Amino acid sequence: MTPNYPKRTPLAHLPTPLEPLERLSRHLGGPRLLIKRDDQTGLAGGGNKTRKLEFLLAEALAQGCDHLITVGSPQSNHCRQTAAAAAHCGLSCSLLLNGEPPATLTGNLLLNKLLGAHLYWTGSRPRSERLAELVAQVKKMGRTPFVIPLGGSNVMGAAGYVLAMEELMGQIAAAQHNIDFIIIASSSGGTQAGLALGAHLYNFRGQIIGISIDQEASDLKMQVAALATATATHLGLGTISVLDKVEVNDDYLGDGYGVLGDPEREAVQMMAQLEGILLDPVYTGRTMAGLIDLIRWGAFTRQQTVLFWHTGGTPALFAYGEKLLK
Repeated sequence: MTPNYPKRTPLAHLPTPLEPLERLSRHLGGPRLLIKRDDQTGLAGGGNKTRKLEFLLAEALAQGCDHLITVGSPQSNHCRQTAAAAAHCGLSCSLLLNGEPPATLTGNLLLNKLLGAHLYWTGSRPRSERLAELVAQVKKMGRTPFVIPLGGSNVMGAAGYVLAMEELMGQIAAAQHNIDFIIIASSSGGTQAGLALGAHLYNFRGQIIGISIDQEASDLKMQVAALATATATHLGLGTISVLDKVEVNDDYLGDGYGVLGDPEREAVQMMAQLEGILLDPVYTGRTMAGLIDLIRWGAFTRQQTVLFWHTGGTPALFAYGEKLLK
């Protein structure tokens, strides 16, 4: 089966590098570790959302839209990359962020303003209610808005990671790697859904494990599987179910979304000091913390190979300051 990929708007630097983590592997004494550098996609600091935005922007432009609207947390990497994609394509952009505006703009918030995005806040009101108001407001201004869901996680966004799995399969074939596990951050589900469908299509024999950032495993698993099935239909592949292949681990939720704990702090520092690679406190830091713990209690053998898929988010580091250095 060959996916019928829709039109893309080129935004990302692809293919992203596939590299060994030799010092981290030795330090942990576990499996061989590799890293897929989607923090290097290039759009305003990079990250996984750029792959999704290539398809989403193409659809927005095809519909004649001139204004992007999306939603997220104050330090949302998705919102930052959406603002950058809008600027690159000559569109205006509005971001609806959770809660109240902070006294100081740091990290992704600072970059959002530099990129020309208009920032709006939900306050204590439901996000859906404020989003409907914002869409109506933008239309009243004479704009034609295109609304991108949380994390870009719909069938158009997930298609970006079906294609990413094809890219990875070419890289591991060229390098003669045998990957047993892929570990990836999973929150809104689009990245894992695309990879799960791509694994099915391109005959990846290993196991993909999503480390949940903010949801119970049972809920996220169903969300990912449903999106993968919908994405298959979108790509002209008929009905495909990958439910039995979707693995989610929710052991590392910590004290909640965006809360930096000791495991995340250790993971960010370890990666920086052993490999010179920066993780973010919310997604990749939590995911690497989960991987480190899994290695320590023997979830993998020393003969196996584990790929950590770096989804980006480095600008969020600057919003955490002293919390990272305790």
